[in-house]
Amino acid sequence: MNQYDVAIIGAGIAGASIASEIADQRSVIMLEAEDQPGYHSTGRSAAFWTETYGGPQVQPLTTASFGFLNDPDPAFSETAFLVKRRAVNIGRSDEQHLVDQFIAEFAESGVAMSPWTRDEIDPVVPYLKPEWDRAVYEPDCCDIDVGGLHMAYLRDAKRKGATLQCRMRVENIERQGGLWAIHCGGDVIFAKQIINAAGAWAADIAALAGALPISIQPMRRTMVQLQTDPASSADMPLVVALDGSFYFKPEAGGSYWLSPHDETPVPASDVAPEEWDVAVAIDRFQSVLDVEIRTVNRKWAGLRSFAPDRLPVYGFDPKQPDFFWFAGQGGFGIQTAPAAAKLARSLFLDTERAPSVQSLDAALYQPDRFLL
Repeated sequence: MNQYDVAIIGAGIAGASIASEIADQRSVIMLEAEDQPGYHSTGRSAAFWTETYGGPQVQPLTTASFGFLNDPDPAFSETAFLVKRRAVNIGRSDEQHLVDQFIAEFAESGVAMSPWTRDEIDPVVPYLKPEWDRAVYEPDCCDIDVGGLHMAYLRDAKRKGATLQCRMRVENIERQGGLWAIHCGGDVIFAKQIINAAGAWAADIAALAGALPISIQPMRRTMVQLQTDPASSADMPLVVALDGSFYFKPEAGGSYWLSPHDETPVPASDVAPEEWDVAVAIDRFQSVLDVEIRTVNRKWAGLRSFAPDRLPVYGFDPKQPDFFWFAGQGGFGIQTAPAAAKLARSLFLDTERAPSVQSLDAALYQPDRFLL
């Protein structure tokens, strides 16, 4: 019989990271619906680490992940996953209130930031149009090697004994003889416990298991890669709109990656970019930089999945005690992965927390916050 202590549903960054954390203590199988792990969200990330992304209640997870990402244990990875980028959060002349609000939100966080004038912005963000003269600078923003991090988690989980099976879309879940019976096509996997790391499909998996009906809503996010004249500068920072309407950064070969920061509710599915969203992204980009767009090199979309309060959901389900939530990680699942997985390990195994996550307020992320 295919029986394990734990079945992790999903093998994107969430499933891979929690498998890596617990596979030395439990027999683990990761059930991935697609041909390869990380197809819908992890593999379509904008690939940056910035402490303010996701808001002040997500920031502690991001900050706590820095040490692992920047200086990993050599047994996990011989190279770091971060490269310094910097970030400039910009606004127009009439948006000083957004600068003040942004700084006030993170005033007690310890995040390095400072207000900038136009004279400070110009040397690092060339071709900026005149009205964009308000900014908050974040010196610690980095690029993340998303593929490298995800593969390192999968390798580590395998080294510790975890099994990965792809093309295992879950069709039904039931209880049999005190175990979960997870039906995937013609196969049935038995497990004592389930970890729901199914991303956009997390609410569907919960419904199959009779768990709390937490509405994890998938959102489509659009990304576009542009070639411009003049070309981008490799050392340009990540540029983020203070009003949340766009972000962009330079990419290899003198191009830019940009997004309109769209969040369109969609069913869990293999999403593709809508031409309207691509047009909006380009229009917003052209409103910021005085450059000529030569070509659209690529355009794609991915899924970002949010709980109703936009915070992740980590912990045992209050209705099904052998069902553990590890979902709702929005667009910040990569940059928070190390801290999230370490916190989840302590909750799942009921063990002492790792030093890097001892100060986190786990109650913020527990699924029982959605009990009526």
